[in-house]
Amino acid sequence: MRCGNYFSEDISLSSRRIPLLMISVTEALQKIKDTVQPFSETEVISVAEASQRTLATTIEAPLSLPPFPQSSMDGYAVCGIDRTEFKLIGEIQTGDAASYELEPGQAVRIFTGAQVPNTAEAVIMQEKVSVATKFISISEAPKPLLHIRPIGQQIQKGDRCLEIGHRINPSTIAFLHSLGITKVSVYKKPKVAVLVTGNELIPPGNPLQNGQVYESNSQLLTNALLQLDIRPVSVAHAKDTLEATIDAIHDALEQSDVLLISGGISVGDYDFVGTALNELGVTEQFYKVKQKPGKPLFFGTKESQYIFALPGNPASTLSCFYVYVWPALQQLQGVLQCELPRIELPVTESIENPFGRALFLKAKIHENGVTILDRQHSSMILSFAHANALVFIPEDTTHVSKGSLVTTLLLPNLSN
Repeated sequence: MRCGNYFSEDISLSSRRIPLLMISVTEALQKIKDTVQPFSETEVISVAEASQRTLATTIEAPLSLPPFPQSSMDGYAVCGIDRTEFKLIGEIQTGDAASYELEPGQAVRIFTGAQVPNTAEAVIMQEKVSVATKFISISEAPKPLLHIRPIGQQIQKGDRCLEIGHRINPSTIAFLHSLGITKVSVYKKPKVAVLVTGNELIPPGNPLQNGQVYESNSQLLTNALLQLDIRPVSVAHAKDTLEATIDAIHDALEQSDVLLISGGISVGDYDFVGTALNELGVTEQFYKVKQKPGKPLFFGTKESQYIFALPGNPASTLSCFYVYVWPALQQLQGVLQCELPRIELPVTESIENPFGRALFLKAKIHENGVTILDRQHSSMILSFAHANALVFIPEDTTHVSKGSLVTTLLLPNLSN
């Protein structure tokens, strides 16, 4: 690992001048939050297909869980907690109705999840029971309600259990099914288009010519969107001419709620995205953020559509996606917690920030804290392949000592 200066660019005073039009990370996030309006359109879908969708209605429990007194052990349900011997009169399997009315001194064999008779006062786990032909005995009298889950222990009928804006996950699906709920109302997913620009880009599988590189950002963004269960409505490539860029953006906007553009947003002679967006009537909300990587980030709107023009370097593209696009897409769907989770962790090495900009550093969380990875340059995606977090260093922080707590963003579905 290399400590200190994680980027290889020249850091002379002239190269660190910050244009006045740049805004801070905090200002950019707030601008997105203030601008993006959640969808009002909803749809009813199967619970089984609702993973990663957002609830559009509050869920009230139609029944109690458990709906009956339930055994939490394989063992024996007994009546009479003032004794240690019981007459065994039957058996209740899981799924059976509890047809027994136990009298004091009686017991039934019972299994985990089975309905406990109303008159039973405790369940004794089988390992603590001595069994004779028709009798059982235990070493000491049981405590009241031992190993019995009462009706409604998890949720009572009529209780509000899931709120509007809840992001549905596998546990949510299991819980809804346990309540007998098979359909839910969710907010509609945004239609997202992906557009990459650059004459130098060719699809993998073709022979490379001098000056060409394989295009990867379309798959980068496509698979990042799939983490939100969003499949792009289109993925296109535009050559570096103004006419081609205008046509490609126009076509993408015709079919999308959100447009993600990779590359062409900087100030080079062949960066036509900014001009094309202006020609097409896109209103700039902000352009350029005091951050590294990802300074030339554009966010704009056209009526109810949202446009993010991301830097073309892969690490910049993905960093900007997770920090800015991810919460915008969540907010569109009414998610209550939009941004990536953040925690404070001790950093294993010191960090220097002479750039006058905020840093988002690819990092790996482990039991001792968080470690900054090598290859932090914006063109390098390899470190992202090993990262499970981004460490955020504010623009006004020039030095972080080893062991200091740093704000750490948890990357989704990246546990390697």
